Amino acid sequence: MRAAYVDGPGPAGAIRYGELPVPAPGPGDVLVRVLAVAANPVDTFVRSGAYPTPMPAPFVIGRDLVGEVAAAGPGAAHAFPAGRPVWCASLGHGGRQGSFAQYAVVPTDRLYPVPDGVDPVVLVAAAHPAATAWLALFRHGGLAAPGTTVYVGGGAGNVGSAAVALAASAGARVIATARDDDAARVRELGADTVLDHRSPDLADALRAAAPDGVDIHLDTSGRADLATAVERVAFGGRIVAMAGMTARPELPLGALYTRDAGIAGFAISNAAPADLADAAAGVTRLLRGTPWRPRVTAELPLSQAAEAHRRLEAGTIRGRIVLRP
Repeated sequence: MRAAYVDGPGPAGAIRYGELPVPAPGPGDVLVRVLAVAANPVDTFVRSGAYPTPMPAPFVIGRDLVGEVAAAGPGAAHAFPAGRPVWCASLGHGGRQGSFAQYAVVPTDRLYPVPDGVDPVVLVAAAHPAATAWLALFRHGGLAAPGTTVYVGGGAGNVGSAAVALAASAGARVIATARDDDAARVRELGADTVLDHRSPDLADALRAAAPDGVDIHLDTSGRADLATAVERVAFGGRIVAMAGMTARPELPLGALYTRDAGIAGFAISNAAPADLADAAAGVTRLLRGTPWRPRVTAELPLSQAAEAHRRLEAGTIRGRIVLRP
């Protein structure tokens, strides 16, 4: 089979595209014939070594896929018969080979049926940002009650826009930041208030929008301004740190503990299979019950996997990159 792989951590140029043996599914595994994959920023962290994780050599890169069952290992055929359309969003780390190949082996507890009526390209582009947003809000942010005030920094981005739509659909009051030319789209997704993240008066505007503070604070932009976050979090509120891998922000500790507030670090790579399954159901509800759709801005052949990683690392693309074997 043809695959995009590396022999160890390195730059985007180290990605090779060539022949590898078709993997064999073990007990509880499924062999998937891959139809489309998506490139994620976290994939570049894994490939470069910035996010340390076991990488057997050669190591197929990539996290997400949509495809169909080609064969099932012992104990898996009853759940995933041959030909069933399936998807996954958690390969390519933790010692698991990735998705950027014509075939991939997926454990059954990380594999989900493609929902009826959902376009496979839309699904593979949605998988990572939507699952990330769901886990950040519901698993780590504790979103439950309607009327909760949620702040989403970077509300027009891939993860941020999904978080806006998910929070709004759960009955939360959403305050988001976005550029002026993205504000209308963010409001259409359900944000009650959209603030310009470039404004020098952002802190004052946020204070006016939520005088009692925000219950859940997500900053998907990577700016990691904990000083502002702690200032605006409500009593008992939750700050979910999910971006800004190299940031070293100031933390006003006194204001944090005197409000019974907390900070939760969150990376989807650490999610347990049960949480990922809950997130997968959330992805389906998001695509079926809200106007949110991922913004696909490039479709490439799998042979251009290195180019996809270069674009992600250069920051020259705002939407999702989908590749086809």
